[in-house]
Amino acid sequence: MTKEKIQIALVTGSSRGIGKAVAQALANNKYLVYINYMSDRQAADKTLDEIRTNGGQARLLQFDVTDTASCENAVKEIITENKKIDVLVNNAGIRNDRLLAMMKKDAWQQIIDTNLNSFFNMTKPVVKQMLKNRYGRIINMASTAGQIGNAGQVNYCASKAGLIGATKALAREIANRNITVNAVSPGFIETQMTENIDIDEIVKSIPAGRLGKPEEVAAAIVFLCSNDASYINGQVIGVNGGII
Repeated sequence: MTKEKIQIALVTGSSRGIGKAVAQALANNKYLVYINYMSDRQAADKTLDEIRTNGGQARLLQFDVTDTASCENAVKEIITENKKIDVLVNNAGIRNDRLLAMMKKDAWQQIIDTNLNSFFNMTKPVVKQMLKNRYGRIINMASTAGQIGNAGQVNYCASKAGLIGATKALAREIANRNITVNAVSPGFIETQMTENIDIDEIVKSIPAGRLGKPEEVAAAIVFLCSNDASYINGQVIGVNGGII
């Protein structure tokens, strides 16, 4: 397959967890995937090795999604190498849970910068190129928490709710250029972010009776990237076991 025909995907925060599963799933579907990471090179290398072992194509790209210039330079590097970016998955995200009454400004700002401001940093330069090419798929990693709210997660819920609003607005702006913008909204998924919670109590609230798997979230994203999903735009796809 020539470079001109292969689809190019950038997945932020894709060295582990859901991002890793997304990168692997896209690579399995013949995308050339850029694996973004900030500091965990060992995990990123492992993801890259696993993709290549399975016959996929991937490259590492280290940058901080909270830094506007770094994001612009990363996008420029990909476009210089490939002339385009077909898929952007804004997956990078963190938690810093505490009650609002006890929350310091840094705990608020850190979450907003990583989970929401990164959307602007990444998507603006990518959209400019997608508009020129008249094609693109943008998927934002929202959360069930951003739809229903969780006590102790005001900062996290605000960041994810903001992503949902941004998804719907941007979809309206660029839909006529064959670009779709959707959000995937995971519930409780088996990742490092759920390691320190009371699983037994959480499972009681999930109709499916279990936590989700990163691969199940990745499957929804692969579908949204496909031509079969070309008329799905501005939507929030829940992957949550029926919790809402």
